[in-house]
Amino acid sequence: MSSLLTNSSAMTALQTLRSVSSQLSTTQTRISTGQRVATASDNAAYWSIATSMRADNAALSAVSDSLGLSAATVDTEYTALNKVLGDSNSGLTKLQSLLVEAKTAGIDRSKIQSEITQIQQDMKNVASAATFNGVNWLSTTATTPATVNLVSSFSRVGATPTTGSITVTVANYSLYTSTTSGILDTVSGSASVDTINIGALTDSAADQTTLDGYIAQVTAAIGTVSSGAANLGAIKNRISNNSEFVKSLMDSVDRGIGQLVDADMNQESTRLAALQVQQQLGVQALSIANNNSQSILSLFR
Repeated sequence: MSSLLTNSSAMTALQTLRSVSSQLSTTQTRISTGQRVATASDNAAYWSIATSMRADNAALSAVSDSLGLSAATVDTEYTALNKVLGDSNSGLTKLQSLLVEAKTAGIDRSKIQSEITQIQQDMKNVASAATFNGVNWLSTTATTPATVNLVSSFSRVGATPTTGSITVTVANYSLYTSTTSGILDTVSGSASVDTINIGALTDSAADQTTLDGYIAQVTAAIGTVSSGAANLGAIKNRISNNSEFVKSLMDSVDRGIGQLVDADMNQESTRLAALQVQQQLGVQALSIANNNSQSILSLFR
């Protein structure tokens, strides 16, 4: 039935055009943002999950940064410990050799002491220089913490977050302390490794016994420092492994977020083309429906 008051065809065409325009707007937004769930109104459940996962990734990024700092700190201390251990020409290894050499009858121990003094100073300088970002585990003071926790991981189960850490006991690596209680400055017998002096010793039995004590003291220090270096080496590997895992985990979380909220650009571009055609047809249909009213007027001419 044709009516002057109600144009059903135009109303239907307009309703269709509005629907197409709405879908077209949604598709254009998805293409421009690259997301099919950009706000909570798009899909509240997916948006909430994705938001939580992004927060987790931000925490993991902080863990990754912390691991980077920790790796640099541990590497600094590890390198310094190895330097203190030395080789045939330096460090504790050379010091041990010099003390064994000093047991030779008739040898000029004052000249050997000159080398020993140089080694002692070099080791102390190395320990003092083993500082990264204000942290030094080899040369410590009263304000140096007894333990250090290196952040290594982050996880969340439900609403409960958990942060993992690697605990470092500083005393295991402290060579010198402000209270002379470190590995190299703790007095054992008459001297510490840092204060050994053989310049005045002779070939007497008592002085030979003193030399034996010094050799034993340095040998023990080599064992302790070697153990500390081995521990730091293990911590270095653990930090490296954790760092790689955190990066892989962040990539996995990013992929998971993408599965939830990213738009399929191939699908959206195809839909855009189809909706643009539908919009054009809808405009034409509305135009035709509006022309029907003009046809009714012609009946009264």
